[in-house]
This record gives sequence, C-alpha cells and structure tokens, in this order.
Amino acid sequence: MSDPNLPEATVRERNLQRILEAAEGVFARHGYRGASIQAIAAAAGLPKSNVLYYVGSKRKLYMTLLERTMQRWNTALSDITVDDDPASVLEGFIRSKMRLSQTHPLSSRLFANEILQGAPFLQASLRGDMREWVESRTKIFRLWADQGLMDPVDPVWLIFLIWSATQHYADFEAQITGITDRTRLSDRDFASASDFLCQVILKGCGVKAR
Repeated sequence: MSDPNLPEATVRERNLQRILEAAEGVFARHGYRGASIQAIAAAAGLPKSNVLYYVGSKRKLYMTLLERTMQRWNTALSDITVDDDPASVLEGFIRSKMRLSQTHPLSSRLFANEILQGAPFLQASLRGDMREWVESRTKIFRLWADQGLMDPVDPVWLIFLIWSATQHYADFEAQITGITDRTRLSDRDFASASDFLCQVILKGCGVKAR
C-alpha cells in the first residue's frame, strides 16, 4: 500500500524497484516462458495491473533486466583507452565482475538462462552492439600487446574467459558450495577467488604494469 505522504515520483521509483527485483528472481528461476506477470506481481506484493502499468509487458520487463545486466558487467571496460595500464584495467574488470556475481547472482542466472535457450531475445544485441563493443575492446588489447605490455593472446577469448570465470561463482554457486562444504560463499571466499583469478589470468597473459 502506498504511503500518501511520499511524493508520486518516489512511490513510482520504489514500486519499479520492487518489480525489477521480483522479476529478476522469477525469470532466473523459471526462464522467460515459465515466468508470468501474475507471479512477478505476487513476488513484488503489487497488483498485476500495477506491474503492467509500470513495465508495459513481460517482454519489455525481461529485456530491461537483460540490458541492465550487460550494462553493469561492461562498465569497467567501457571507457578504457590504449594509454591506460593493462594490469590495472584487467584486474579492475575481473574484480568488478566478481563483485557483481556476489551482489547480483540472480542477474547472472537470468542471463545464463537466456543464453542456454539460444539467446532468442538477445540475438540482435549480440550480433550488433555487443559485437561492436567486444571488437573495440580487442583493438586496445592488441595495441597493448604491440607495446609489449602483454602477450599477443587472442583478446576475444580473453574476454570470454573473464566473463565465464567470474560468472561461474553466481551461476554454479550450488556446485561450489556443495564441493567445498559451505552453505554460502562468504566475502572472504569471493576475495580469495578474485585474487586467484587476477593472478592466473594476468600472469597467463604476460601482463606487465605500465
């Protein structure tokens, strides 16, 4: 129930956030086909009509969550230049992705479900904006290699490696906790795993500080 003392914009923002959080959980567990606006409304504690008023449709809500996830993931690499330090950039990217796997695991699982289904809603983005984004990052990586700041590894495979290695801690958390006999991964576990990935990937790519 809305608080009559709150400004309309605040109520709208709060309800929209509730809807996004609820939808992320429903889509992550059931996928696009198995999710429903009614289930999302129930999880958000709002009437179905309110959810549709705020988000328009199930498809639009789903796409909003996917786009938000990709934007979060890519921020750490989006503004890099050839003059940056590759060691700092790659370590920052790895640690940023690991933090997101810890703080937003449902986002990662939602994205993984979409890809496992053949990426029906993301094909245009993967073949368009995302392809251009990856190509622009790889040009910088190759220039760093030309400068002797890292080995001439394939930069596309490097990006895929960082994506998969960091998202593993969200998507396969049950596997990790089962094998390591934990109920959940702690802050210390994520810090240790981040240190490990930084050491292995940077050393494996022969990255040198500028």
